[in-house]
Amino acid sequence: GPGAAGSAAGGGPLPLDEAVRSCHIRWGGRARKRAAQPGRERQLMTRIYISLGSNIEREHHIRAGLDALQAEFGQLAVSRVFESEAVGFNGRPFYNLVVGADTDLPLATLCQRLRAMEFAHGREPDAKKFAPRTLDLDLLLYGDLVCEAPLVLPRGEILTNAFVLWPLAELAPALRHPVDGRPLGELWNIYDKASQRLSPIPFHWDAVDLQPH
Repeated sequence: GPGAAGSAAGGGPLPLDEAVRSCHIRWGGRARKRAAQPGRERQLMTRIYISLGSNIEREHHIRAGLDALQAEFGQLAVSRVFESEAVGFNGRPFYNLVVGADTDLPLATLCQRLRAMEFAHGREPDAKKFAPRTLDLDLLLYGDLVCEAPLVLPRGEILTNAFVLWPLAELAPALRHPVDGRPLGELWNIYDKASQRLSPIPFHWDAVDLQPH
């Protein structure tokens, strides 16, 4: 997405206390419980990471996106919120962040759910890639899955855009990129930080203060 630019079930999810060091964790008290379906084997949970971005009524839409994700997945690991310049077009600055969650949804269903959330919060069905956004939800990682369809994973912006890599590395610095192989923290350390202007900002969501530090 434009976020400042502009979305095998392998391995188990990282424990939150190990995967998240410099972020703030929101334990979702309103997690939706899914009833077990007769004859359906319980699927293993997959750790996913999702990028959120908005440059239209930014605070409102970022909070709405977090609420929607919490309602869908329960507990979320939440990075700090960053303000970044629009990349790829002339537009107002974006708010961006990354969340981590666990899901048993198949990849195609997950993509449909994320797109439905975008539409519910004002995204136009024919929205251009590089354009203003009410709410952009991009799936960055689905476990360690590498694929080309129904979307490309891992998302290419992890390696190219600071507004994706910095908050993602903040959440899971030891997690290795499924293709590159290096830890996300190392990838951020060597990233050309002068190439994109980005800064953490104070942000309040649902009794959680995400403070720059």
